[in-house]
Amino acid sequence: MKKSLLAASALALAVSAGSALAADLPSKKAPMLMPPPPLPALWTGFYVGLNAGYTWGDSNTASIATSPVIPGALPAVLSAFGSGLLSTNNDGFIGGGQIGYNYQFANSFVAGIEADIQGVAGSNNSATSTSGVGGFSSTLSASRSLDYLGTVRGRIGYLITPSLLVYGTGGLAYGQANLTTSVFQAAGAVVGTAAGSFSDTRVGWTAGGGVEWLFLPKWSAKVEYLYYDLGSVTTSSALTYNVAPGVIGTTQSSARFNGHVVRAGVNYHFNLFSPAAAPVVAKY
Repeated sequence: MKKSLLAASALALAVSAGSALAADLPSKKAPMLMPPPPLPALWTGFYVGLNAGYTWGDSNTASIATSPVIPGALPAVLSAFGSGLLSTNNDGFIGGGQIGYNYQFANSFVAGIEADIQGVAGSNNSATSTSGVGGFSSTLSASRSLDYLGTVRGRIGYLITPSLLVYGTGGLAYGQANLTTSVFQAAGAVVGTAAGSFSDTRVGWTAGGGVEWLFLPKWSAKVEYLYYDLGSVTTSSALTYNVAPGVIGTTQSSARFNGHVVRAGVNYHFNLFSPAAAPVVAKY
């Protein structure tokens, strides 16, 4: 009996000691992995850049309409020959610069504002049309151009990857619009003329979208499309003959300045208020 009790006690003591020794041994369980820290806001901050591309008009006609101011068949006929549509456009190469600010939020969204101005080269387009009957001829001429085009736009976009932004944009557009028209009528020594012109800054709207790639921490390249509409311009003048009754009609000319822009650009980002662009590596 005593031997049985001693054996049981020894066995219990051995089991207890083994458990304690096992508890002191190092565990082979893998440590818990912590999630990586969020990426820094690479897009937040001011930027400046340059762009170049091509623009083409959407409305490509200039209208000339002459109305008689005195009754009679002859003034009505002369006024009819002083009316018509001429094909003109605002096509040309475009280039300039932009400045803006981006704010990156919710990791994958970027909002901002951008202002730009571009000169337009080769947009001056002229057209002439001649008609008549017998010894009478009437020549209509029109010329229009867009000297420069600028915008002030909001932008909102989504980051497909941390360095690739797809965005939409829209806002105000402005530009220097020029329109010149004339009517010249002749029957021997009898001559009638009318001339009208417009040259001023027009303000309208623009909308579009693009893709921008941050290929270095402070450098990005973009491709962008914009539609702009500066509205219509109108000029008025008198159709005046060198014989009585003198003024026989009023000539009104109009053209709409709207169109499309496709351009590429490059931006330098100052990132004044964003964290360092280098990725953060966690140590555990």
